[in-house]
Amino acid sequence: MTEGAEVLISVDSDSSVPPYEQVRGQLAELIGDGRLPVGSRLPTVRQLAADLRLAANTVARAYRELEAAGLLETRGRNGTFVAPGRDDAVDRLQRAAAGYAAEAARLGVAPATALALVRAALDAVRPG
Repeated sequence: MTEGAEVLISVDSDSSVPPYEQVRGQLAELIGDGRLPVGSRLPTVRQLAADLRLAANTVARAYRELEAAGLLETRGRNGTFVAPGRDDAVDRLQRAAAGYAAEAARLGVAPATALALVRAALDAVRPG
């Protein structure tokens, strides 16, 4: 996905995991393990959607969620890039989250249920 390089992402239409979540999770994993380093330019929403045979809104949602998580940044007409400035704690949590999401999908747990479990766990460890 950097200039001259191609990173393969695939979407399993038979999966119980929604396509946007498959795209989000795979990109998060590629960023988390360094295969997509800081500064890498991602394809446009339309290009990735066409490559994956998905609706543009599906890819746009994945990009928005990754941007909200601090993994991507959009630079207007210049494109979408892997965001700089993440700290080690965020990187480690992102890898743990990617692993959790993959395990939830493997077990067939619905995303809403998996998120509810995380929220409950966070509530259990928050002080006060």
